[in-house]
Amino acid sequence: MKRIVKNKPLVIKIGGAILASASALTELLTVIKSLNNQSIVLVHGGGCVVDDMLAQCGFTTEKKHGLRVTPAAQMPVIAGALAGTVNKSIVASATSLDISAVGLSLKDGDMVTCTLNEQNLGQVGLPQPHSSKLLDTLLKANFLPVISSIGALANGELVNVNADDAAVVICQLLNAELLLLTDVNGVKGESGDYLTSLDQSLAQQLINNGTIAGGMTAKVNAAFHAANQLRRSIAVASWQLPEQIVHLLNGESIGTRIEPTNYSS
Repeated sequence: MKRIVKNKPLVIKIGGAILASASALTELLTVIKSLNNQSIVLVHGGGCVVDDMLAQCGFTTEKKHGLRVTPAAQMPVIAGALAGTVNKSIVASATSLDISAVGLSLKDGDMVTCTLNEQNLGQVGLPQPHSSKLLDTLLKANFLPVISSIGALANGELVNVNADDAAVVICQLLNAELLLLTDVNGVKGESGDYLTSLDQSLAQQLINNGTIAGGMTAKVNAAFHAANQLRRSIAVASWQLPEQIVHLLNGESIGTRIEPTNYSS
């Protein structure tokens, strides 16, 4: 089973509950600070903050197949929530720990280009890697890039990008490894124990028999999408145990390793 290559950049995708817990975010950033010689990029969503800010503005939230529908009228609020409130809060927390963090969106430095998703989701973008120049410069200077999942079309219109897709495209840009931090420490099998690895065949079996159910189904599907896009295995682990990142970089197994379709190590 493939392990993370220590000298490669590591992209860590965060979202959900960790963004609602100042102490959890601080613990994660403290671990990141201890990894002096490891290039790390944080990519974040922030759906809970988006939902709250939309509600305050009188908007309702609609989702199709687990994906947020983004009407053009909501885009200023969503961009403000993700590229503004959430992004700058993470940067401020990092700075308070003497970490040199820089807040970015996907379009900064022309890192990522986007086309409009054609699934009738409104202002939702499909990202493609474009230029690593800005990130290469920042990582070389030992900055921690913190990237929100807000992109732009060729005409300059802002678009909302699924945070998992945003993390994948940054990995593609840097030829980096990916760690998805979620609310649980991996995926459980039928015995109730966490699986060290999971391929798509076993995952489908566990979904069919109800072992994987509810919100975990969406998380597993998103993880396989990421692994298949990158064409290599990725790690899924809990944000509640950020010290595991050190073990991961030392070649140890943490959480569940998601194996892409037709993967061979």
